[in-house]
Amino acid sequence: MSVAVCLLLYGFAVVVLAPRLLRRLSTEGAAPRIAVAAWLAAMASTVLAWTVTLAIIIIDLVTHRISLFPARFMDSCLLHLHDAAVGDYGGHMQTGLFVLSGFATLAVLVLVLAVRLGTTLLRSRRTTLEHARMARLAGRHHPGLNAVVLAVDHPAAYCVAGKPHTIVVSRGVLAALEDHHLDAVLSHERAHLDGRHHLLLTLTRGLATVLPRVELFTLGASEVARLLEMLADDVAARIHGREAVLQALLTLSTLPTPPATAEAALLPRVRRLSAPENPPRLHTRIAVTAITLTAVFIPVAAIVTAGIGLQVCAV
Repeated sequence: MSVAVCLLLYGFAVVVLAPRLLRRLSTEGAAPRIAVAAWLAAMASTVLAWTVTLAIIIIDLVTHRISLFPARFMDSCLLHLHDAAVGDYGGHMQTGLFVLSGFATLAVLVLVLAVRLGTTLLRSRRTTLEHARMARLAGRHHPGLNAVVLAVDHPAAYCVAGKPHTIVVSRGVLAALEDHHLDAVLSHERAHLDGRHHLLLTLTRGLATVLPRVELFTLGASEVARLLEMLADDVAARIHGREAVLQALLTLSTLPTPPATAEAALLPRVRRLSAPENPPRLHTRIAVTAITLTAVFIPVAAIVTAGIGLQVCAV
């Protein structure tokens, strides 16, 4: 039970402390890949800690606490549950029943959240696949660009995961960008698909939808999306140069209705691309890496400890 308490407290500590600390370390995108790993580790470890906490408590109650109930308790379940609730079997039994009821309610809540998350992820996948299919039907495939071109003046440039993956650009974007700037935009979108960023976005946004009042997940979803844009910028810059990516981003952002790819975290992205290319500071990399490793190590160590304890007790 002590392991469960530690994991529960760890989860709450991460929820309270991690958002502001991680945002402070990743605001300028000094090490976006490590920062993404840190956000994902914090979110995943919190979900893991709370899930394992619930499992440990249920196992502990079932295997060790049931013996506290008197044999006659099972003779008439509803009657004796009432007697236990009103304290006829003593304060310890009454407290135990209320604790068990609380954890049962928590288990139902976790199950409901898990079902909602699964439903959200499935709905998101169906929507994405349908969007990709409709884009391919509405536009025409451009072999030279390896993208689907929509015959609309409204500027649009984005990627959609599907079967197959699809990069979509509009006629308005083709008219606005020079060839090398357009190549930089297409490389940016291919980087999203090659890095499977859509899977990370689907998961983080799903958690934010299911737990909208938990800042770790809501802020984490927006921060991960922003950092993934920076990662894609870096990939495109390695191929076409930082200046080409910067000019493409600035050109798209000055259009009357800029596409979403240019609006996402525009100022930090422009600042990164405009600044001299310097490696991230050592202390920043160390701090973000330490947070990532800590977020992973603590719940894993606690789970291993709980597993060893269960094995020892079984023997």
